[in-house]
Amino acid sequence: MKTSLLTFCLVVFCAIHAVSQNMQEGFTYLETGKYPKAETFFNDILKTYPKNKTARLCYGRAVGLNGNSEKAVTLFTALLNDFPTDFEVKLNYAEALLWNKKYTKAEAYYQKLLDENDKSFPALLGYANTLSNLKKYKNALVYVDKALVVLPGNQNALVSKKYMRLGLANEEVKNQHYTTAEELLNENFIAFPKDKETLLNLANLYLISNQTDKAKAVYKIIGENPENKLISLNGLSLANHLNGKEKRALEISKTAIASLSTTKDKNLQNQTKERYVQALIWNKRYKSASKEIANLLQENGSENWILSLRATLNIYKSDFKKSVADYTTILEKDSTSFDGNLGKANALKASGNYATAYKSAEKTLVFYENQKDATNFIKNLDKSFTPFLETKASYSFDNGNNEAYAFSTNIEFPVSIKLKFLANYNYRTTSNTVSSIKANSNDFSAGLQYQLLPNLVFKGKVGLTASKAVTNNYTQFLTDVSFNLKPFKLQNLEIGYKRDLQNFNAELLDREIVQNNFIVNYSLNTNFKLGWYTQYYYTTQNDDNARNLLFTSLYYNILEKPALKAGINYQNISFKNQVPTIYFSPSTFSAVEVFFNIIKNENSTKKQAWFYELTAATGFQFIEDNSKQSTYRIQAKLGYKFSERSLLNLYGTQSNIASTTAAGFTFTEIGLRFKWYFLKKPIFRKKQ
Repeated sequence: MKTSLLTFCLVVFCAIHAVSQNMQEGFTYLETGKYPKAETFFNDILKTYPKNKTARLCYGRAVGLNGNSEKAVTLFTALLNDFPTDFEVKLNYAEALLWNKKYTKAEAYYQKLLDENDKSFPALLGYANTLSNLKKYKNALVYVDKALVVLPGNQNALVSKKYMRLGLANEEVKNQHYTTAEELLNENFIAFPKDKETLLNLANLYLISNQTDKAKAVYKIIGENPENKLISLNGLSLANHLNGKEKRALEISKTAIASLSTTKDKNLQNQTKERYVQALIWNKRYKSASKEIANLLQENGSENWILSLRATLNIYKSDFKKSVADYTTILEKDSTSFDGNLGKANALKASGNYATAYKSAEKTLVFYENQKDATNFIKNLDKSFTPFLETKASYSFDNGNNEAYAFSTNIEFPVSIKLKFLANYNYRTTSNTVSSIKANSNDFSAGLQYQLLPNLVFKGKVGLTASKAVTNNYTQFLTDVSFNLKPFKLQNLEIGYKRDLQNFNAELLDREIVQNNFIVNYSLNTNFKLGWYTQYYYTTQNDDNARNLLFTSLYYNILEKPALKAGINYQNISFKNQVPTIYFSPSTFSAVEVFFNIIKNENSTKKQAWFYELTAATGFQFIEDNSKQSTYRIQAKLGYKFSERSLLNLYGTQSNIASTTAAGFTFTEIGLRFKWYFLKKPIFRKKQ
């Protein structure tokens, strides 16, 4: 407490007992906060009157309030030895313990003082402030109210009570008790209408609890004071970003940048520049952001907040190594940096370094207990290593009178950050309603996935399929092996081999056609919204046929929330031998289509909410020398996320594009999918 009622009481005390020493000048210094002058003044007095209690008290206060709290405790300890029963001396000693941050000792001492006099305002307020410093906010509020009963309306007590509410509200926010925190903050406005600190805390609460419209309203109130215009604009920009309105966030930030001259506060100017660069990054204006960061580095040097901006930019650009390097530099300067620790965790996770990502996020929580972003990061990372079961049931039919019912179950069981075990079971029964041919198959496979390097993952499964058809019952060996790597940033490459059987309809199952597929998948993303995906299959079959299949897609990401993209697909298929009476096997086939896709991703969907996906495409296909044929394709999904551990969705597709089994047909499939994380946490983190 820089100023308190104790100062006033002491001045009165001094005035009564020491007028003869003419110390009024020193009392004035104490009252007006000129502590260095007060310290010098009373030090001079003590040279003449070394035993004067009043001068010793005033000198001790001046020393403590001037920042030398340890010396103040020593001075008041000496006074307490000389005047062990003097309550005023005891009060000053207790307050010196507060200055010296010896809160536990101060708590015990104030309790003794209150045993002596439980109506003492300084003792009650001092005890309340001690409890507040110990983060015992609820009890602190009890005692500050007792102090206000003794001296109703006392400004020092009301200010202390405001900060106690702020502290308690912050604790409630950490525990995600948002309604309680909101009530506490609103109580502050009774004594302090439109209090800036309370408004800022309230706006932060609304941001954390995703009540962005309420946050905007609070920031507008803050902006009613012209002195707080930049604070208001910076907050409004962030609130719009969290609400998915990136363009609006940038517009507001530009207004803030244009208003920089309205303040001389260097920190506020830097915060405004920081928000502007962030808004550029949110809008994927990476060149402009990079230029602004370069200017800031030139003007200010490698300050942590600027390095954090550069690290964030590199995360958005998928340049994770550079991002990790900047966050490491930040932490070398300040090991407690929130941006440094959690930012590094995000960059490490994105680059496949999951173990160190965990450590960095957990270190964040050491310094910022229960911080929501850090706890959510760990929660989401845990989920990616939590065992789950996924089941699908579907019904399909086509205009060739084929029907099929299918059921599948897939289990992934991670046992460490690098290793997960896989198991899969599929059952399919198919029939033709005209020929009455029926067949079914049971497939079972098991295997593992192992992260060899942060950018290289191996996946392998082996299994058996048992099929029963009209004239042929058999068992065949199944294999699915692949390597997935990230050769460069924004690129993914998968190389694999898969052995399976043609099982589209009963006749194909009966023929026992084994396929050996050699597969290459390649995807390229860019920082300017374009993407490219290519898939190539080379397939050999035990009927002495071979197939080449090429699919490529060029698309443009129009929106992020919900994700909306549009593009053009091209497909080319050719077979070595043409056996049209058995299955679709043209010497040449090509198809081109335009498509759009809109998706609300199930992974980013909150619990007790809907997710969806819709793809629509139309185009033409060319089969050998035949005339072009128009095509269409519709795929849809609608699901509900019951909790963070379970979801259910209905899906369907219809298409008239030729497949490797038939041409000139229409295919329809509808199905139901259920996904369940049957454990709450990864098994290797259960004890944490």
